Amino acid sequence: MQGELDAEYPNLDITLFGVNEVGQESANELAYTDVDIGLLQDTVGVDAWGSWQVTWRDIVILDGANEVVSVHNLTTFNLADTANYDQLKSELVTAAQGL
Repeated sequence: MQGELDAEYPNLDITLFGVNEVGQESANELAYTDVDIGLLQDTVGVDAWGSWQVTWRDIVILDGANEVVSVHNLTTFNLADTANYDQLKSELVTAAQGL
């Protein structure tokens, strides 16, 4: 999806990345092999998982002020479903446009 967003909306600053939970660092290399997005490692001091109140497999969309716009869990919001994929992409674009 990152490639599509870059090609279709080159003027929007949309960046996809994973945020790994504190304590799960040992799996970073394995989890992000063959993945085209960046990885941020959460820390106890930052506690992104806690402040965003996310669970494993959550997608968190942030606005330009880094405020949470929406959260989707990939277990129930499977991106293999075209409607879910299109909805996520639309929400990313809307958030980047500040709408």
